[in-house]
Amino acid sequence: MKMGFGNQTVWFFLGLACILAGCNRGDRPDAGPQAKGATMGAITVQSPSFANGQPIPKKFTGEGEDVSPALSWSGLPAGTREIALICDDPDAPTPEPWVHWVIYKIPAARTGLPDSVPPTEKLSSPPGAMQGNNTWPAIGYKGPMPPKGHGVHHYHFKVYALDAGLDVKPGLNKKELLKAMHGHILAEGELIGTYQRK
Repeated sequence: MKMGFGNQTVWFFLGLACILAGCNRGDRPDAGPQAKGATMGAITVQSPSFANGQPIPKKFTGEGEDVSPALSWSGLPAGTREIALICDDPDAPTPEPWVHWVIYKIPAARTGLPDSVPPTEKLSSPPGAMQGNNTWPAIGYKGPMPPKGHGVHHYHFKVYALDAGLDVKPGLNKKELLKAMHGHILAEGELIGTYQRK
């Protein structure tokens, strides 16, 4: 007897298989096991310049002054020893999200970053903090500059609370930082800003 399956049935089983296998984007640190059960969204991330899901002011983009926006965070869990931050754009027409900012070894006592963080590997404020390479590649922050007419892009400012100080050098790229953080993430949260060029 010949048996057949409709498209909906096939997609259902493919989706179920993906869920059971733990499919996720490989560029995310929560794609693998984490220390002490990392909780997505446990950290609240905010900016005085734009609300979550709202447009990023031109000042902080490649069409403006191209400086980093001020950020603040709260809800770090007990045991946090360091903080790291990655900003990327998953809407970029590239195989992987376009990375705009990599900054790490931020002291746990800090509750945010001022705007216009200088594009240097080692920072005096916050003391001990280091910056890595974005996709260009360049050290520090480079703001949104999506292709004209490509629609709205979403910029994810992701903050990670770590249970240990990272033994790393400045200049890491996103993948290198994610590898160094693996197994040390206590909690994370993100702020999403948008931007488009018409």
